[in-house]
Amino acid sequence: TPSVKTFFFDREFPFEPGQFVMVWVPGVDEIPMALSSANSITVQKVGDATGAMFDLEPDAPLGIRGPFGNGFTRGEKMLAIAGGVGAAPILPLARSDCVMTMLLGARTEKELLFVDQLDESTDVIIATDDGTLGQHGFVTDLMKDISLAAYDRIAVCGPEPMMSAVLSKIDSVGLASKTEFSLHRYMKCGVGICGSCCIDPDGLRVCRDGPIFSGELLRKSEFGHYSRDASGRKKNI
Repeated sequence: TPSVKTFFFDREFPFEPGQFVMVWVPGVDEIPMALSSANSITVQKVGDATGAMFDLEPDAPLGIRGPFGNGFTRGEKMLAIAGGVGAAPILPLARSDCVMTMLLGARTEKELLFVDQLDESTDVIIATDDGTLGQHGFVTDLMKDISLAAYDRIAVCGPEPMMSAVLSKIDSVGLASKTEFSLHRYMKCGVGICGSCCIDPDGLRVCRDGPIFSGELLRKSEFGHYSRDASGRKKNI
């Protein structure tokens, strides 16, 4: 899309859908990125490191550590909900033939990710903020037209305000325990040592205990309220 690119590596990594790698852009920074396949990451241009990646030429070097963290728990009848670049870690889950229905959202038709690839694996229902494709509105608006109880697992990834709204709807019908969310937090080490990605109130580390967390665990956490910057200061979401 205009703001998202997929970068393919010259080797594959054994991984579970939802796991991430630490990506070192030489001379710039190291950042966490979810794997969108065994040999790719899908990157949104949002900062110095991702901006530098967008300027790379083919065959340029990147440093990769991982995969780290846990993956989504597979079910037999899964619902997946993704917004924006959150479709990236959901794509390999859908390709494993366990996702029955996919709710996919973006700001506009041009920002929708992997529509053709997802269509090959699951039933995709689309919403765009501006109504250029699918239902006019947010991806959360699509939830009211399906029976959430018909699925044994629900996987969610996207901007945290969107995921927080999903959790609110899921919790209202008592299904938080079978729903999992992929969290994105600032990370330095990626292996549970530095503590920069700990979340209140239990001090769980997103890199080591996540990045996939159950809705039941997140209900009474900082999720949807605030995160932290590189210095550890809280910032509102």
